[in-house]
Amino acid sequence: MPPSQPALSPLKVTLVLGAFVALGPLTIDLYLPALPTIASDLMTTDAAVQLTLTGTFAGLALGQLVLGPLSDAVGRRKPLLAGTALHVLASLLILVAPTVEVLGALRVLQGIGSAAGAVVALAVVRDLYSGRAAASLLSRLFLVIGVAPVLAPTLGGELLRFTSWRGLFVALALIGTASLVAVALTLPETLPARHRHPLRFRRTVTDYGRLFRDRAYVGLVLVAGLVIAGLFSYVSGASFVYQQQFGLDEQQFGLLFGAGAVFLIGTTQFNPVLLRRTSPQVLLTVAVLAGLVSATLLVVTAATGFGGLFGVAVPLWLVLASAGLGMPNAPALALSRHGEAAGTAAALLGAVQFGVGAAVSPVVGLLGNDALALGSVILAAAALAVLVLFLVVRPRSLPDVDEPAVVQEAEVPGVIAR
Repeated sequence: MPPSQPALSPLKVTLVLGAFVALGPLTIDLYLPALPTIASDLMTTDAAVQLTLTGTFAGLALGQLVLGPLSDAVGRRKPLLAGTALHVLASLLILVAPTVEVLGALRVLQGIGSAAGAVVALAVVRDLYSGRAAASLLSRLFLVIGVAPVLAPTLGGELLRFTSWRGLFVALALIGTASLVAVALTLPETLPARHRHPLRFRRTVTDYGRLFRDRAYVGLVLVAGLVIAGLFSYVSGASFVYQQQFGLDEQQFGLLFGAGAVFLIGTTQFNPVLLRRTSPQVLLTVAVLAGLVSATLLVVTAATGFGGLFGVAVPLWLVLASAGLGMPNAPALALSRHGEAAGTAAALLGAVQFGVGAAVSPVVGLLGNDALALGSVILAAAALAVLVLFLVVRPRSLPDVDEPAVVQEAEVPGVIAR
């Protein structure tokens, strides 16, 4: 190890990559408490403002499809730095966005920029780890992915005490800048030059084609996307359900929304403990079945009004708990099948997840932005996840993923194995 390169432990890997994977969820969710205010300020409709959220999801999906193969060709650091810089620039331009249309376009650019962190972080994990070790580290990162969208509205609500909705984008620009500095100073390149693939259109199409021919991989990607869909449905609809249907103010909404983080944190962080006793296949199966039961309960309480506010909130928290268990295990199983093209495989995984988010987020609004609409969308996603898992993935047919913990330890200077 070169003397100038500081040792990079798994904890530091988690912290550095966690900052980047948090950028996407924070970009999506920090402004949620301000959605009604933005609609009034820009003299537009609630549905139009929700489309700016869809634009962010679409940018994240598109950006990952491009940046994933690019990171397989030029390494991980350059796309990560360039994408995050684009995010910072778009965040600053939103400060002068005059209309909802301009805001929506800049949100797409924000999504593309933050896609770099989402896809490159997963590829870096696959560069360094595999099997149960990868699933354990992904549990830490998916804690960030899961908790950030739940805590972000709470943070946004508190920031709105001191600033306008545009000030939230100043905060995003500062977070992006801090992340840039962190990766520039601490994260080494994890993809050796001899393992890179030239960026050719035909090669990229071939790589994607090979992924699509892997039935189990495609099924796992779809399950991961549908699990995330429940979370994104909650994210896109909860501000209207809690504030308009139940009459909470911005700060009350943020606190209640953030309470769901307890359930995400609990199941996501308990996942590595469970992995010592059982397989990711079993945990994923439990997660999707629990999600279906929780979503069914939510629809029943929303339709009948049983329990009022907490009759809706408690089933939602159970949905979040099941998502926290499913989110790390589905990607770990999917990525374990294609380590030779980790960036491309992670890109397709992320694109499907955020593509589903882009498709789902306006549906809650179209159905009425109430608890029953929210529950119905979550239930549909949960039911589809169960069908795909058992009919397409067939978890019992998956091979054991208990491979060696570190894949390229000797090739990445400064990285210390667990």
